[in-house]
Amino acid sequence: MTLFGLVHYARYRPRLPDEVVQLLVQELVGVHAPTLLDLGAGTGQVALSMLPALPRTAHLDLVDQDQGMLGTALDELQPHLGGHTATVHAIPAEEFAPAQPAYQADLITCCRAFHWMVRLAVLAMASRVAAPQAAAAVMGDGSLWTHPAEWTAALKGLIQSHRGEDRRAGTTGTHREPGRRYEDDLAHSAFSDIIEHRIPFTRAWTPPSVLGYLRSTSFARPDLFADRPGFEEQAQALLLQHAQDGLLHEGGVFTVLLARRPGASR
Repeated sequence: MTLFGLVHYARYRPRLPDEVVQLLVQELVGVHAPTLLDLGAGTGQVALSMLPALPRTAHLDLVDQDQGMLGTALDELQPHLGGHTATVHAIPAEEFAPAQPAYQADLITCCRAFHWMVRLAVLAMASRVAAPQAAAAVMGDGSLWTHPAEWTAALKGLIQSHRGEDRRAGTTGTHREPGRRYEDDLAHSAFSDIIEHRIPFTRAWTPPSVLGYLRSTSFARPDLFADRPGFEEQAQALLLQHAQDGLLHEGGVFTVLLARRPGASR
């Protein structure tokens, strides 16, 4: 991802709702010096969300294939670390192998990124490094492309008028739904004891923040548009038309699949 995209990714990708943070933190109660392993960490949205709620003895491992994203994540985290420690690993998630022989992750998270991964291989890796009572949380909340509001539908239509019906994904391809549900992947892994949590959330966007978000996405990144200024001018006008008191509201559900080894305590 370009530096331009990294800046917008870090600034405009939403962090975890407070209710999700509290749900995850409950998994670490009683652990003196917990280790959080975040897979597909991007620019650190999960780590930045969790940091204020973690004990100062906590350590964070951030894994992502994109070195630039991890560099941005460290820049974002550094002013807030305090007594916490953080390490980044620029590798595919399934290749994570801790240097310390006694390493154990007390909570493994993957937010908005599991669909990009070799999922069963990632879960096999997670089983190797997870503490006996650790939980794995696969979570996400969709995107403005999938959100069913009047203003997001109009925005999606505008993007499609420039780029065609298919949703772009990654650097060259188009979006395809996963071949099977994440619950089925988890059921075929060591983490087969699964509870689904559906947590409602609301967000308020401004037209500039929506444009910033779009620049960070694979379906509306700047290089997809022959006339980027023209597209953004149209998008700005559309968003202003739909805004109420300058705000655009998104209400959705944040889904957390919290999975453990069978028999592990809750």
